[in-house]
Amino acid sequence: MSDSSFRDVFEFQDWETKSQQIRSMRSQDVERALSRAGECSLDDFAALISPAAEPYLEQLAQRSQQLTVQRFGKVIQLYIPMYLSNECQNICTYCGFSLDNPISRKTLTDKEIIAEAEAIKSLGYDHILLVTGEANRSVGLDYFVKAIRLLKPFFAQISIEVQPLDQHEYEILVQEGVHAVLVYQETYREETYKIHHPKGKKSNFWYRLDTPDRLGRAGVHKIGIGALYGLEDWRTDAYMTALHLRYLEQSYWQTRYSISFPRLRPCSGMAALKSNMTDRQLLQVMCAFRLLSHEVELSLSTREREVFRDHIITLGITSTSAGSKTDPGGYTVDQTALEQFEISDDRSPNAFVEVIRSKGYEPVWKDWDLSYEKRS
Repeated sequence: MSDSSFRDVFEFQDWETKSQQIRSMRSQDVERALSRAGECSLDDFAALISPAAEPYLEQLAQRSQQLTVQRFGKVIQLYIPMYLSNECQNICTYCGFSLDNPISRKTLTDKEIIAEAEAIKSLGYDHILLVTGEANRSVGLDYFVKAIRLLKPFFAQISIEVQPLDQHEYEILVQEGVHAVLVYQETYREETYKIHHPKGKKSNFWYRLDTPDRLGRAGVHKIGIGALYGLEDWRTDAYMTALHLRYLEQSYWQTRYSISFPRLRPCSGMAALKSNMTDRQLLQVMCAFRLLSHEVELSLSTREREVFRDHIITLGITSTSAGSKTDPGGYTVDQTALEQFEISDDRSPNAFVEVIRSKGYEPVWKDWDLSYEKRS
């Protein structure tokens, strides 16, 4: 385990220089990256996400599909988010939970948590992702511990996507049974980050950037990272995410990793997008990450449209949600006024499972690696 941090690597990165480098890639660079027998380098990754790579999308997708099947087989892991609270102390220009957004606020009680768990369990899920706004006073460590203890009898895997915590707090959550922690940098460009996070603990760019290091030192089984595409130039944010992943894989090699690809979705008070990413470009980035790391899990949520999710199943994704609600209590009560963002694929889990099987793939309702370890 390393005593250094990603900050030591990241501080030497110049955003504009890297952006120009990505756009200066040529077809020869793309072809070289596609020809790699093993995992590609970061320079190769820059070529694969460049404009020069767009004509090679079919070859990139085929290579991604081959590598994914070799490592993960023809399976798709299913998870579902459970929103515990939409209370938040941050102001974020793109989020429906932002402190300055005049929505009704709700934090689930013990009884409501159990009711949600029963409803989700009836859908077939055994892997749950707990999500909250960032409100330390109402949904801090004690609340998380209580919720996890209530939910452990229902689910084999519990992951969380909450505010960044200190290392000792993560160590407590690991002891309580947390399987994975997801924390997104949103954008890796500090100047832009500050514009979109003007108030609250989340405004501390460097504390958030250091979070995966704290997770690695705390011994979390799996760490999820990613950027929120739309806040900044998506190519450069994708490269910085790749740089972060490569650092983490080398520093905390016993930990598993996942990458998510959220694009900004409509919500009340959302700022205008700075960078528009097409479906083809999103596919390009996903496949590039597969060539960068054959081991990383790639996740896609219900933010995306049905047709895109259906087509992406066979091209590199290993994990996805279905039937998601983005409001606290959403599986037992219709509370759409409490949503964090709009979803685009509102099909039931069973309907999406049928799509997965029609593609020749098998749905898995919990983390297959952990299941294997328990049997060994």
